[in-house]
Amino acid sequence: MSVSALQAPPVDCESAKPLGRAMHKGQQTKQAIVEAAVSLSTRLGLEGLSIGLLAEVMHMSKSGVFAHFGSREELQISVIGEYFVRFEQEIFYPALLQPRGLPRLRALFDNWMKRVAVEIQSGCIFISGAVEFDDRPGPVRDALADSVQKWQQAFYRAVVQSQECGHLQVQADPAQIAFEIHGLILALHYEARFLQKPESLARANRGFDSILERNTVQGASH
Repeated sequence: MSVSALQAPPVDCESAKPLGRAMHKGQQTKQAIVEAAVSLSTRLGLEGLSIGLLAEVMHMSKSGVFAHFGSREELQISVIGEYFVRFEQEIFYPALLQPRGLPRLRALFDNWMKRVAVEIQSGCIFISGAVEFDDRPGPVRDALADSVQKWQQAFYRAVVQSQECGHLQVQADPAQIAFEIHGLILALHYEARFLQKPESLARANRGFDSILERNTVQGASH
């Protein structure tokens, strides 16, 4: 037994229970704040997010919101983390249920298209954040870049697995294929959200089919 344990006062289990409930309530409140902050950020951007605005939306005091994060920067990073968790849950995890190779690659893209269809109306933190923080080094930019790189790597791995499964040509450049797929997403956001062209979703899907047709092994199904 350690010296610190011998010297520690006995724990009052009854008094510890309210503390546990208070901590749980605090976590719930913080999560609710983050969810509201995500909703605001998709519409206003991360730079449009402020402690004061969030306090107004949550019907809380500024000090109450500030107590959960400590700074606007920490709040922005929490929003990026929550946004990425949703990204994983909606796009990546369902795709992992599909077999490796083209079925999984196709599922990743299809799931992404479903999300973009919503983001066309609500906005995308990854895209707006890239504009806001592209030339501003710091923790918020690092959190954004890390999130984007993670899902880019997931697509890259799916392309490589498609090659390993004999679905895509081994001589094809997986980085180039992943780059072109990402380009479709960016073009779709610009065309659909900014220029409001109704045919943009269909064009993005045709672009993905074209990428596969140019790189698929003859006889492989996609």
